[in-house]
Amino acid sequence: MTDADDAPWLTVLGWGESGTAGLTPASREALEAAEVVFGARRHLRLLPTLSAEVREWPVPFADGVPRLLAERGRRVVMLVSGDPFWFGAGATLARHLAPHEWRALPSPSTFSLAASRLGWSLEGVTCLGLHARPLTRLRPHLHRGRRLLVLLRDGAAVTELAGWLTRVGFDASRLHVLEALGGIEERVRSVRADAELPDDIAHPVAVGLEVDGDGPALPLTPGRPDDWFDHDGQITRQAVRAVTLAALAPAPGERLWDIGTGSGSVAIEWLLAHPDNRALGVERDAERADRARRNARELGVDRLEVIEGDAAILLEEQALEEGAMARGGLRETPPDAVFIGGGLSEALLAALWHRLPAGTRLVANAVTLESEALLAHWQRRAGGELVRLELAAATPIGTRRGWKAAYPIVQWRVSR
Repeated sequence: MTDADDAPWLTVLGWGESGTAGLTPASREALEAAEVVFGARRHLRLLPTLSAEVREWPVPFADGVPRLLAERGRRVVMLVSGDPFWFGAGATLARHLAPHEWRALPSPSTFSLAASRLGWSLEGVTCLGLHARPLTRLRPHLHRGRRLLVLLRDGAAVTELAGWLTRVGFDASRLHVLEALGGIEERVRSVRADAELPDDIAHPVAVGLEVDGDGPALPLTPGRPDDWFDHDGQITRQAVRAVTLAALAPAPGERLWDIGTGSGSVAIEWLLAHPDNRALGVERDAERADRARRNARELGVDRLEVIEGDAAILLEEQALEEGAMARGGLRETPPDAVFIGGGLSEALLAALWHRLPAGTRLVANAVTLESEALLAHWQRRAGGELVRLELAAATPIGTRRGWKAAYPIVQWRVSR
């Protein structure tokens, strides 16, 4: 077998607005030797005349993957924006290929080009790709003085961004609108979020955002104030939530089941702990389930999936593992942690204990004497730690003040 036989058939080639002028010698060589070239329409318009077959990549993106794989064995180049593995198509393609089948030849990313134009230190900037994501994903990052680089789908999205920033109180933020970076049509313009924006913003576009304004910033630590969450009283209160999150101990990439999710506050704080975290809420009340989803969207963690039903029944019917988990996008991965904030029962604990894999962390909060007794029974049976949380707040008593106690919370923390 020759070296040529061992060579990858696919080259994922970083492409920019400068076309071939910005390519390295290796990238030029791959392009000239290609038998087939795939790329989005805006990439193909910059191609020189080639002997290769040139094919436009379809929308949605996933529809092009079978067409690409059908060319296996030929010399294929796929054009992608900038660095294929930084908010690019590289990782998506690599999942469909063996390591020996492909190679990547990156170009400078849009983030790198934007930082170099603005004179920003890239390691100190938050970078987000929001082509097909809601603008609310920016919400956790809106802190005065912070800098963000955001990739957007088009000029209309820039206008939407400015309007949304103004609505949430960050109207004084400065937007640096960066168009066609690296190309002959490159343009950089700056404007306040509450000012009139240009009506000729062209794709591809990125925004350098300098956050400013009097809007409230979402705190970084668990136990965010209760008024950040829309609720009907069914909420794990701030101080108890902080202790609960500490007991759940979220780590990057982990999954949570939040049973009796209510307002979704615990699951949302779990998601805020790391952008790779996932959460599935289970809630019997349809109105509360909708409220939890809405809270998650507003706070920038739309990764929360909420299913409606009784968790004990769902587990007994194996729906949580086979049906509901599929609807929640977590079918193949069991939870790393489970929180029970409502619906605590013997049937629920027994079903969880039977099905959860070893090592799963479980935290359950109880308020009533009956549920407290149930947790005490299970702690004797399965071990773990049983703690009692008592809180009181100063409230007026006539012309003076006194302590008003909240219902004590009994919390069971255990590893399956």
